[in-house]
Amino acid sequence: MNTSLSWIKAYVPDLDCTDQEYRDAMTLTGTKVEGFERKDKNLEKIIVGQIKSVAPHPDADKLIVCQVDIGTETIQIVTGAHNVKEGDKVPVVLDGGKVAGGHDGGPLPEDGIRIKAGKLRGVESNGMMCSIEELGSDRNMYPDAPEEGIYILGADAEIGADAVELLGLRDTVFEYEITSNRVDCYSVLGVAREAAATFRKPFNPPEVKAVGNNEDVRDYVSVEVKDTDLCTRYCARVCKNIKIGPSPEWMQRRLAASGIRPINNLVDITNYVMEEYGQPMHAFDLDTVAGHKIIVRRAKDGEEFQTLDGQMRALDSEVLMICDAEKEIGIAGIMGGENSKITDNVKTVLFEAAVFNGANIRKSAKRLGLRTDASGKFEKGLEVRNAEEAINRACQLIQELGCGEVVGGMVDVKEPIPELRELPFEPERYNKLLGTDVSVEEMLEIFRRLDIKVVEENGRMKLVLPAFRQDLIGMADIAEEVARFYGYDKIPTTLPSGESTNGKLSFKLRIEQKARDIAEYCGFSQGMCYSFESPKVFDKLLLPAEDQLRQTVTISNPLGEDFSIMRTISLNGMLTSLATNYNRRNKNVKLYELGNIYLPKALPVTELPDERMQFTLGFYGDGDFFTMKGVVEEFLESIGMRDRKDYDPNAGMPFLHPGRQAVISYRGEKLGFLGEVHPEVCDNYDIGTRVYVAVLDMPQIIPFATFDRKYEGIAKFPAVSRDISMTVPKTVLVGQIEQMIVQRGGKLLESYNLFDIYEGSQIQEGYKSVAYSITFRAKDRTLEEADVSGAMKKILNGLEQLGIELRH
Repeated sequence: MNTSLSWIKAYVPDLDCTDQEYRDAMTLTGTKVEGFERKDKNLEKIIVGQIKSVAPHPDADKLIVCQVDIGTETIQIVTGAHNVKEGDKVPVVLDGGKVAGGHDGGPLPEDGIRIKAGKLRGVESNGMMCSIEELGSDRNMYPDAPEEGIYILGADAEIGADAVELLGLRDTVFEYEITSNRVDCYSVLGVAREAAATFRKPFNPPEVKAVGNNEDVRDYVSVEVKDTDLCTRYCARVCKNIKIGPSPEWMQRRLAASGIRPINNLVDITNYVMEEYGQPMHAFDLDTVAGHKIIVRRAKDGEEFQTLDGQMRALDSEVLMICDAEKEIGIAGIMGGENSKITDNVKTVLFEAAVFNGANIRKSAKRLGLRTDASGKFEKGLEVRNAEEAINRACQLIQELGCGEVVGGMVDVKEPIPELRELPFEPERYNKLLGTDVSVEEMLEIFRRLDIKVVEENGRMKLVLPAFRQDLIGMADIAEEVARFYGYDKIPTTLPSGESTNGKLSFKLRIEQKARDIAEYCGFSQGMCYSFESPKVFDKLLLPAEDQLRQTVTISNPLGEDFSIMRTISLNGMLTSLATNYNRRNKNVKLYELGNIYLPKALPVTELPDERMQFTLGFYGDGDFFTMKGVVEEFLESIGMRDRKDYDPNAGMPFLHPGRQAVISYRGEKLGFLGEVHPEVCDNYDIGTRVYVAVLDMPQIIPFATFDRKYEGIAKFPAVSRDISMTVPKTVLVGQIEQMIVQRGGKLLESYNLFDIYEGSQIQEGYKSVAYSITFRAKDRTLEEADVSGAMKKILNGLEQLGIELRH
């Protein structure tokens, strides 16, 4: 948002401050000024001169010698411009003065160009006549300037007067950063209102009158709004006997300072009102509107429409259109159509000022790839009352500038306008929230400057908020208004008041933090992998075609095929990271990840997928299957899962080594799996060594986890140990032996420890030697031989059922 200071002063005439003071004060009260630029930067000693005579240069065919009256004297200037003649009044920079740049319109030098008297091809020249580019501007902002040559001033320019002032360049353009909730400040009036409140000056907005002749606009045009959810108000007025011509200089200068190129009086008025009120308007040639009827409706899917820029736009049913009785003539809130544009032959103009649904305008502009100044304002959500004020202002300017005759009345199709918002006046709460002690009188003065009315009703004070302040909703918003005009710099430093609570992590997050702690304690580094993957991942992991993991959530707007689905297994990211490290010759790499997988509940997707947090571990280098198993058990025991964990080698995971994999279970529930990665999968990821992985499903683990701990005293009675060495069939797992020991050991069993496994020539084929140390202890007495023997007999009987024999 850009405004010139002169435009602001038109509504705050008593404003008297430097540019820097204006910037600092406005920023401090919440209207942040990003920067400013003086239009007369590097313009010095430039006055109005009149050419008294023009003669050819004696030694240069392309130069001419001019005698120029500057009021106090007549000076001689040599120039190469041939668009000047005797009697022309021109801007002249005197000896020692400065211009902003060169005549070629290139980048302006930072410090301008100093002009000195001298000789050109032997003829004295005591100054320079200026082109508009040398004055730091261009033909976009001054359409009457010649394409090449000196800028010719008006015949009424006073000789010797300040030419910079005459051209409206004694001005400063400020650039603001307006937050999206302050829709009112996307207008010059809104910024001027803030300036008036900031500097405690009177605010004098233009006095708008509903001008018009004795005719009725309804005899000229009718309006029907079919989609009232997308258009809450549509105002239409008509002006006839239009006379197209240039707009007055003051209007051109204000538009130019805002970055809008002046075109003609009709276009300039609509742009001027848009900048002044923040209300976009559009003008149609009424003679091109079929049936003299406006219909506001949604477009039809598949329709095409040619906009004013000459482009064909593909429409759909979510785009709101302005139509006549036969055809579309404009895209609501975005751009008009080629078929109803204003030409120099226009006689009767239909003015439109409407309020459209901001979200719909934003989405439509994005889908069409067409964002305009109008759509940028509409998408913020305009105030419904502003449309009438703006269209009346435009018609008033039409009449004042002699552009045409305004037809009386206005067609106004609208939904019920909501009442002005009201809030209770609560000065104590404002001060408590801010930590201030602002008096009630000072608050009332601030509200008066902001057009917030304070009224009394049933003995209680309340605030009636102005319609243009849509951002004021609750008590905190009113407190902010007090703070920014009382002065943020005046608010003292205070300690916060209120009750404090002890914050802590949720139980789920504590479990995840414990997973990180254990993994890092065991030497693993955390990694993060993409949730988006390629369908090719399943082939790399050797998953069969019918595997449930291939049922995925497909992304509707993927970055590419490699990121087109949501992952259903976390191994691809882990193996990809390990492969990167392996191919960079990093040794003994250990990584872990805590990340979600996404399992669809049904295909096609009708509801959000099941997002399951996975604790994934992976390493290569020093270690083996049992190293990974130890990390898993360390984690499970650290979260209170101290009962026996079962490892079923018949996991059936195609991506794991057939003989070195296991499903992890606890109390009959599957928690995850671990094992060595299948050699073929390693080849698919270009990993030339053994890789071990483990994946734990955190939602399955959390119900079993606990941080409750029960501590027991030191044993008072001695323990008794027995060692047994067994010949065990290779098909019997150590886990089955330990399960039998626990099952048959009874209450006296304290612990057991595997201390030897042997396979060799001394053991018969198909068997292995396994040795355990088993410890017994009673809490209330010293054990006797009969107690230990009885317990051991039960254990041995159970082991015999597994085909196990004692070694002698």
